[in-house]
Amino acid sequence: MSQLDTFQRIRELPREQQIVIALYLCERMVPNYDFFHQLTGFGDSKPLHGTLNACWDWVANPKKTKINFARWQEKVDEQTPSEYGHDMLGVYPAMDACTALSTLLQGLLDDNGSNFLDVAKISQASVAKFIELNDAEEVGTEQLKEHVQNHELMEYEVAIQQAMINFLEQQPAVNRALVSQLKMMLNDEGVSNLGLALDAEE
Repeated sequence: MSQLDTFQRIRELPREQQIVIALYLCERMVPNYDFFHQLTGFGDSKPLHGTLNACWDWVANPKKTKINFARWQEKVDEQTPSEYGHDMLGVYPAMDACTALSTLLQGLLDDNGSNFLDVAKISQASVAKFIELNDAEEVGTEQLKEHVQNHELMEYEVAIQQAMINFLEQQPAVNRALVSQLKMMLNDEGVSNLGLALDAEE
């Protein structure tokens, strides 16, 4: 199934499930930031993981959980690296992880479903950019688009998004039990959207 079909299916999900899939995809991107931080010493992963945990708590029980989404967004933005001054491939996935989190938080602030869809687009685009930067010289410009679409990382990314949509469509409600199940699924998967092992130290 194509990327466009994936995005259309996310549009058709209820708002609370759009939030869940966006949060799930952010969880799969943040380890790329962890890896960049470990390599360079730039920034701090703790605000990113704090944001994820706060958002999961809110999703599990929105009526009883008070969260300052704008303040968390400020914390994420403060840790966002720039491509300038970082002459390495890893800066781009790290930037994308921060952008995805900030986009999720903006959607929660504005109650705007398009932001949650944008997180799925950012995640796919991050995978595509990673493949392009790694393989462009070897593959060549003319074959690069097809190479990206058929690459195992991109196929897996689309498959993960489709699988999460399928899973959420079968759920009667978003609640604490579902959040616990999703966290177990993330741990079982054990890798980021670029195939990096999840960091046990958060």
